[in-house]
Amino acid sequence: MTGDVAVLGVGMHPWGKWGRGFVEYGTAAARAALADARVDWRDITSVVGADTVRGGYPGYVAGATFAKALGWQGARVASVYAACASGAQAIGTARAQLLAGLADAVLVVGADAAPKGFFRPAGGDRPDDPDWLRFRVLGATNPAYFALYARRRMAVHGDTLEDFAQVKVKNAALGALNPHARYRKTVTADEVAASAVVADPLRLLDICATSDGAAALVLSTLEFARRHGAAAPVRIRAVSTVTPTYPNTVLDLPDIATDSAAAVDPAERPFRASVAYAAYEEAGIGPDDLSLAEVYDLSTALELQWYEDLGLCGAGEGAKLLRDGTTALGGRIPVNTSGGLASFGEAVPAQAIAQVCELTRQLRGEAGARQVEGARVGITANQGLFGHGSSVVAVR
Repeated sequence: MTGDVAVLGVGMHPWGKWGRGFVEYGTAAARAALADARVDWRDITSVVGADTVRGGYPGYVAGATFAKALGWQGARVASVYAACASGAQAIGTARAQLLAGLADAVLVVGADAAPKGFFRPAGGDRPDDPDWLRFRVLGATNPAYFALYARRRMAVHGDTLEDFAQVKVKNAALGALNPHARYRKTVTADEVAASAVVADPLRLLDICATSDGAAALVLSTLEFARRHGAAAPVRIRAVSTVTPTYPNTVLDLPDIATDSAAAVDPAERPFRASVAYAAYEEAGIGPDDLSLAEVYDLSTALELQWYEDLGLCGAGEGAKLLRDGTTALGGRIPVNTSGGLASFGEAVPAQAIAQVCELTRQLRGEAGARQVEGARVGITANQGLFGHGSSVVAVR
C-alpha cells in the first residue's frame, strides 16, 4: 500500500464530433477542473498530459501544449502515451510526483479529436508495430477484434445476443442522464438487434463510436487539499499499470499469436484480471468492498468480460450478473454509471481520466439521477494496446 492523493477538481468537455482541435477541448476541461477545485492556475506546480498522437505536433507534447494554452507559469511538465491507458498512466505519473514531494498540485489533462470511422494505424511501413501488422497482415480492424471476443464468450460461456444487447440498454439509460455524454438517448434490445451488423455477431449499437472529447483532474497532496479547505476529499489510493505475464494464452490483439505454454505454466491470472488484482492489492481492498465500477466497454461483450476480470463474479457468470440487475443502478455493484463508451465513444487519451471524473462525482454524491447511494469505493478498468494495464481505485 502507498499513500493517498486528493482529487480536488474534475472537469470535462462534452463528447461528440465537434470539428475543432483537441487543444480547445482539453483547455476547456482543464479550466473546468481548476474551477471545481477552486485552485488558481498559478498554484499548479506540474502538468501531465495524456498524448494525442494522430494529430502530430502539438499532440506529441500534450503536457506542454496545455501548459502553453493556459498560460506559461513555470510548472514542470510531462507527457504520457499508452494508447487507451494513457489517462491512467498520466494519473500515475501525477500521483508519483505528489508522493515524492516534487509537486503539491498537479493538473492532469487528456483530449482527442478523433478521425471519422474506426481507428487505424498512422501511415507508413512499421513491421515492428503489432498494431500495424494486425491491420496489414490480418485485416483485423477493431470491430473484428471485438467480434472475436464476443464469439469466444458465446462459445465458451453461452452468452447470447440478447445478453450483449442488454449491456447497451443499461448503459444507454445511464448515458441519457449524463450531460457530458455524446449519445443521450435510451435504446431497446430490439433496436440493438435491428441495427446493422458490423462484425458478426456484433451490431452497430454493440460497438462504441470514435469521439472528440476531453477530461481533466486537479490532484494534490492531502496537505495542500487541507490548506485549500478540502478536509475530506475523494482520494486516489491505487493506480495499476501492469503488463501481461508470460505466457499469454488467450489471443489479445494487436498481438497475432499466443505465447507458447509448452514449457511454462500459465500465469495465475490472465492479463485483464491481473490489472485489477494489482489495484486491489495496492489499495488494500477486494471486489466486495466496491460501490461501483467504470469499465472499458469497447463492445457490449467486453463489458461482460470485465465483470469477471474485476472479480465481481466467477468465470462465465458475467451475463448472469447482468440479467440479475446486479450491475444496474440500484444493484449491488453498478457498472458504467456514466453511460460508458456506449454513450461517450472513444476519445483515447481522455477515457481513463473521464472514468475517474465519474468515480469522483459518485463518491462526492454529486451524480444526480445517476447517483449510487452511499458510494464509498470505486474502481476503473481499461486496457491500452501493447500490454498497457489501466486501473484506478478511488475512495471517500
